[in-house]
Amino acid sequence: MGFLIRLAITAVALWITTLIVPGVEVSGRSGGDNALTLVVVALIFGVVNAVLKPLIKVVGCVFYLLTLGLFALVVNALLFLLTDAIAGALDLPFRVDGFWAAFWGAIVMAVVTWLISVVLPDRWEAR
Repeated sequence: MGFLIRLAITAVALWITTLIVPGVEVSGRSGGDNALTLVVVALIFGVVNAVLKPLIKVVGCVFYLLTLGLFALVVNALLFLLTDAIAGALDLPFRVDGFWAAFWGAIVMAVVTWLISVVLPDRWEAR
């Protein structure tokens, strides 16, 4: 149940990101297509972050320390671009136009995901 709620939170955050950040867009034929695309891209984003982010943190530990954590912003943007590449390979109508769109998109995603997580009760995490 917690997985589905996290997936929904990520999909909503991704939708809000497409509304706020120019260059991050979902261009399906209908609202249903867009919703399904957002859920699939949220799943891709979650898998990419779960698999690669810990490895990158271990390998890039020195860069995180030297930049006082600012390197994380670059890593998040690159992971967002990787999500776009995987979505493109799967022919999903999701596009990120370059590094800066990915940079701001990753920041907006993180903030919106955090805000939604703060608003939701923690009962689902205890299970």
